[in-house]
Amino acid sequence: QVKMIESGGGSVQVGGSLRLSCAASGFTYSSYCMGWFRQAPGKRREGVAAIDRDGAVTYADAVKGRFTFSQDTANTIFFLQMNDLKPEDSGTYYCAGACSAGWPSDLIESWGPGTQVTVSA
Repeated sequence: QVKMIESGGGSVQVGGSLRLSCAASGFTYSSYCMGWFRQAPGKRREGVAAIDRDGAVTYADAVKGRFTFSQDTANTIFFLQMNDLKPEDSGTYYCAGACSAGWPSDLIESWGPGTQVTVSA
């Protein structure tokens, strides 16, 4: 069973940075995609960034140039470096199997607990 545990969230001011981590287990890394999603209160869960099986990374337009997806393949830990944060980046962030930033969230069968990000002006 695939399990994800997200961490690294927190409260920052506009322009600040955070680095989120996702510890994943229960899958074969070489055959798996991985993505980050976020959900703000009252809004749908949306894709933020993802890496496909070939190692190509895609980003949502709203975070391009500010967020960076990376990974520690040896330990199956995935990261999301978030710079120049804006209030609209606030929400709960999740990692899940997704092959592109546009991956429909309703295709995800199970979610980890997520990690909360709050950006204040």
